[in-house]
Amino acid sequence: MHCLSRRSRRLAQLLLLAGSVACPLGAEPSAADDDRRTILVVGDSISAGYGMAMEEGWVNLLRQKLAGSARVVNASITGDTTAGGLARLPKTLAVHRPDVVVIELGGNDGLRGYPIRHIRENLLAMARAVAAAGAKPVLAGMRLPPSYGRYAESFHRIYFDVAAALDVPLVPFLLEGVATDEALMQRDGIHPGAEAQPMLLDNLWPVLAEALR
Repeated sequence: MHCLSRRSRRLAQLLLLAGSVACPLGAEPSAADDDRRTILVVGDSISAGYGMAMEEGWVNLLRQKLAGSARVVNASITGDTTAGGLARLPKTLAVHRPDVVVIELGGNDGLRGYPIRHIRENLLAMARAVAAAGAKPVLAGMRLPPSYGRYAESFHRIYFDVAAALDVPLVPFLLEGVATDEALMQRDGIHPGAEAQPMLLDNLWPVLAEALR
């Protein structure tokens, strides 16, 4: 998650600590007996609404925007990684039978310095699993602090590689216009605040709306 380089070491440490905290999931009831389209969000703290009331998070704002025309299931967990998301994806797909799946993962992998190849493979596997289940994947990209140097560049390129390889719609950076503005971030410098949530939704919406057509 791209932020000011002078704070990056502290931010990474804080995120590692946050990895043990699981946020409640703002999930609607099962897809059974519900003929609306279903949007599934599989993400980490950015989508789980870490540090704020659940109704303030961008996923709930999406639910409000759709005004009941679609089910929005938030299967995001604070601290999750691409490996964790991939492991729980088959059951999540089977339970909720989504039409569109927003994949917002990778930030925790990057901050922990996981191998680029493994992150890419996990995201590719997730996108393939979503497509095999008959749903459309949408990829929400992330960035790392500039102090991560060339690794940060390679990390951000992962999202473009996956999107190009599988023709997956891509939001290049979900926190665009937010992560470098301290006024929009929480005190930990990692997580966007409640005021930033509409901006996250605005960044995602054009790509998601196209996937819903």
